[in-house]
Amino acid sequence: MKNRSKSRQFAVQALYSWLLSGQDVSDIEVHFLGDHDMEDADVPYFQKILHFVAAHKMGLIDYMIPFLCRQFDEVDPVEQAILLMGTYELEQRKDVPYRVVINESVECAKIFGAEDGHKFINGMMDKIATKIRDVEVKAPRSKKPRKK
Repeated sequence: MKNRSKSRQFAVQALYSWLLSGQDVSDIEVHFLGDHDMEDADVPYFQKILHFVAAHKMGLIDYMIPFLCRQFDEVDPVEQAILLMGTYELEQRKDVPYRVVINESVECAKIFGAEDGHKFINGMMDKIATKIRDVEVKAPRSKKPRKK
């Protein structure tokens, strides 16, 4: 099975490049597919993240605006990329549990972000999840029996 965590990490890097350079997202995609070992990554998942975010950036940002204490453009570009990716997953990928989306976003922030950037990402993603997936967030957690 292909690794979606790796796909997300590549997507964050590609989105970061796109945000900074303003290059066509298709050119960035070609670069990543050619220059990175994506053998273990879920390449179609990476491509969906990259292209959807590029096409719907402003709509994704709209989910964040009520929770930001500054303009989106003033947020660190790495954190912008992570927030865009995570918001895409919350909005478009209902097959991915919201807790997984938050955890994966936080992990990307720990890998690529500033020292305490993961705390900002965690708080923002939690608020965005409540806005987009209110029913899922408020649903009682299932209690699975622990293995002995």
